[in-house]
Amino acid sequence: MDFDLWSFTIDNLEAAGVIGGYVSISIVGFALLTFVAKAKFAGRSFAAPRWSHPLIGSALGVVPGCGATIVVASLYKRGKISFGGLFAAFIATLGEGSFVLLGASDESDVASNLSAFVTVNLVGLFVGAIVGVVVDRVKFAEPQMSSTSSSPNHDESIPNKTMLDFFVNHLGFYLLIAMAVFLFPGSVMAFWGGGISALDSITVWVSIALTACCIAYHFAHRSSHGNCSDEESKTLKSTLTHSIADVALVVTYVFVGLFVANFVIDVLVGAERFDDWMNSSAALVVVLAAFIGATPGCGGMIAVAAAYTIVPQFPIAALIAAGIATSGDGIFPLLASNKKDAIKVTAAGLLIALVVGYGSLALGVN
Repeated sequence: MDFDLWSFTIDNLEAAGVIGGYVSISIVGFALLTFVAKAKFAGRSFAAPRWSHPLIGSALGVVPGCGATIVVASLYKRGKISFGGLFAAFIATLGEGSFVLLGASDESDVASNLSAFVTVNLVGLFVGAIVGVVVDRVKFAEPQMSSTSSSPNHDESIPNKTMLDFFVNHLGFYLLIAMAVFLFPGSVMAFWGGGISALDSITVWVSIALTACCIAYHFAHRSSHGNCSDEESKTLKSTLTHSIADVALVVTYVFVGLFVANFVIDVLVGAERFDDWMNSSAALVVVLAAFIGATPGCGGMIAVAAAYTIVPQFPIAALIAAGIATSGDGIFPLLASNKKDAIKVTAAGLLIALVVGYGSLALGVN
């Protein structure tokens, strides 16, 4: 088959940008709410008791999209939620796969899609909460507090006037905010197969530009001194700068994840062979769906959810397995801050997905 690397790359840049429009507002919106809450309730503590963290995590996990899991990963990084809460959120989430089911494509029955969405989320909610509680009880892992120290190579008393810092703190910062605001309405509509027809052409190019700018911003931020700590995030600008850095990191990893997943499925495996796999025996489809769902990011979960909507007799047990195995885009900030725990979440989530998936198959869940 003929493979056009340039077109393939552009398509994935656009897809990552569409997701980025939604993710950007999720991350920035949560940061602004947190900033306002800190200002309004300064000096008062509202920390949730530790026993409730898995319940909070699983409840956040079932929120459609990856915004909630990214927020939970950020909270875990700062020691604000337990490992059980983090794990519960990752088990419960369907990531962007939620929008495939909620979109109720023309190729499938609407009621069936919505019924599957409710079933998979209920299973994920309860399994996530139970596993989260168990994990916290046995103290499987402890949250890692983020460092509050400045970069050792940066002297705060001497303003850095490099081009990198100008891009991180000014040009790139405002460009990303502007593009995210522009893309947000279309990004949300795109998850249900819609869009703003009058802006279709410009939206494509802004989506591509957002992804490219995020990649540049991510590496520029890593090379500059732009690593503000939680203690430093006391002004609106520093809060937004920290959030934009998180957005850039997530969108960069989303692009890499989409590129790799689509290359494997579309090029190495091939669409026809992938469809054949999805039409295999139910027992085989469950394990395939679990492993596909466990791939970093939402690409794998989207593929499995799409297969459910168009492949006749696709077992819901396989959809459940993929939903439990996937960590959504929240795995990317966790990978960046704590690779060890990211590997634990992925491996343990895959094992639980196989157990629950085959259990659902044996019980005849449909």
